[in-house]
Amino acid sequence: MKEIGFIEIKNGVSKAIYDACHNLNEYTMNHLLKAKEREHTPLACEIMQNIIDNANLAREEHIPMCQDTGIVTCFAYIGYDVHLTCDLYEAINAGVKDAYEKYYLRKSVANAITRINTKDNTPAIVHVKMIPGDNLRLILAPKGAGSENMSKMAMLNPTDGIEGIKKFVVDAVKSAGGRPCPPLFLGVGIGGNFETCCEMAKEALMRTTPSSDPQIRAIEEQIKDLCNKTFVGPMGLGGETTVFEVFVNSVPCHIASLPVAVNIQCHANRHQEVVL
Repeated sequence: MKEIGFIEIKNGVSKAIYDACHNLNEYTMNHLLKAKEREHTPLACEIMQNIIDNANLAREEHIPMCQDTGIVTCFAYIGYDVHLTCDLYEAINAGVKDAYEKYYLRKSVANAITRINTKDNTPAIVHVKMIPGDNLRLILAPKGAGSENMSKMAMLNPTDGIEGIKKFVVDAVKSAGGRPCPPLFLGVGIGGNFETCCEMAKEALMRTTPSSDPQIRAIEEQIKDLCNKTFVGPMGLGGETTVFEVFVNSVPCHIASLPVAVNIQCHANRHQEVVL
């Protein structure tokens, strides 16, 4: 049995947050480069080049790629053969506090009622799952309010079916316009209940590959195609590139329900993984 302690988790979280905020991941950069080559709208091409230049400057100068350094969501996958010698939540929040103070990241977390800032960007939002193995896998996602505020959830009628789901997601993208800073990544949760579909949508954004289920993969492609036909474009100023990828997670639900959530992610697509 592997033992993992406070310092390991704290330092791993802190470093992952730094990397997510300062270094645009290769996966997202490749999407930008390829989309710029495909795009036929001059202004859209110019905007994507500006995004690329901004990401390169952030990496070179060790400054955040966006001024909104977000509220941190952490998906913690704990191996059955791992023994934690500390409180996981305390260690994660210590890493968040360390990163936001050490790297001068904007502290954006406030009491929901009084609006008084917590001054260290804690608490993080932590989701825990048990998995086979002897590792602790943490995915850290500092997500800004611009994209999060445009996310939506609905309890559709089961008779709305797949077409209703697609319409709901596309309408969310159209109504959001340029506010979530497209081109976007979309996480979609289908099924479960009120809370699980939202968590599935957020977790879907941590993916970089299409669904292994052919039916779900087809829905991902159909939604992406429909969203790009809206011509919202980069930063909402028009173009063929509105959505880079759509990732769908789905589980069974009650026969009388069809819960659907779409979690919108901006072009920065900030998330970083650490395995301990």
